[in-house]
This record gives sequence, C-alpha cells and structure tokens, in this order.
Amino acid sequence: MENKTVGWIIIGISVIIGGIALMFNMGLKKIVGDTCTHGSTCSMYDTIAIQTWLSLSIVAIIFILGIVLMFIKPKETIIEKEKIIYKEKKQKKKPLNLNGLEKDEKQVIELLQKEGNAMFQADLMEKMEMGKVKTTRLLDKLEAKQLIERKRRGMNNIVVLKNGE
Repeated sequence: MENKTVGWIIIGISVIIGGIALMFNMGLKKIVGDTCTHGSTCSMYDTIAIQTWLSLSIVAIIFILGIVLMFIKPKETIIEKEKIIYKEKKQKKKPLNLNGLEKDEKQVIELLQKEGNAMFQADLMEKMEMGKVKTTRLLDKLEAKQLIERKRRGMNNIVVLKNGE
C-alpha cells in the first residue's frame, strides 16, 4: 500500500477517534452536571478537562503522523534479475558430448544453450518444474562431469554452461 493511502487512512481514523472523544466529553459533562451537588466548582469538571485535552492531544499526534506519511517518499528498492549472457571465447570449441547423460541432464544442457549459456538456478528450477533438492543434485552431477559451473551471486547461483575448448 502506498504511503499516501496509509496517510489518508490514519487521518480518517484520527478524525473518528476525535469525534468519539468529543462526544464522550459532552456525555461526561452532562452526567457530572446532573449528579454533582457542588455546581460549577465540582472537581470532576477539572478531571474531564484534563482527560479531554489528553485524548485530543493523542488524536492530534495521530493526525500529524497521517499527514507526515502522506508526504514522505518511500524508499524504493527495486531488484530486477538481468539475463546474464557470457560471451563465448573466439577459440575453437568442441561440441558438447551429450552421450551417456540422463534425460533431465540433457534437458538442463539444452535449456542453458537456449538461454545464452547461463541462467539463475532458481529460473532453471522453475523452467524444469523440479524441486530445489532434485535440481541441486542434478546440477551436482553435471558439475562433476565438468559440463556446467555454478557461480555464487549474493543469495543466488548462476549456472554457466562450460564449452569445450
């Protein structure tokens, strides 16, 4: 939710609370006027005045908070995943030998080739429609066969296809 919307909501709530406090104040004054035998010198009037100013001060603080929220610009942290493409070396490359690979291993290699030889592990997991554990084990096998390499980037791994030289 945007700060401006939250600010308006808080201002609305403070106005409602202020109205309730004033109605409560009028009701208390009526009750004290009907029951107090001292008249206008009754000490209950002082207590009512203190309670009213206290409640209206709290309402004013909430109201100001709403106004401040409306005009504060939120800190924006937009993180976009960029498609990472590793440039191929200009040396002669041997075609990858996919013989002896399991079906899932071949799919990973083909997907990496299709995506520019590199992609985030989470994206690979999503496109392969596999769980985290199965994907990790599959990539471990391919890494052991020296067909791929995983590079750590913050909290993510980038899976890079190793091309034969």
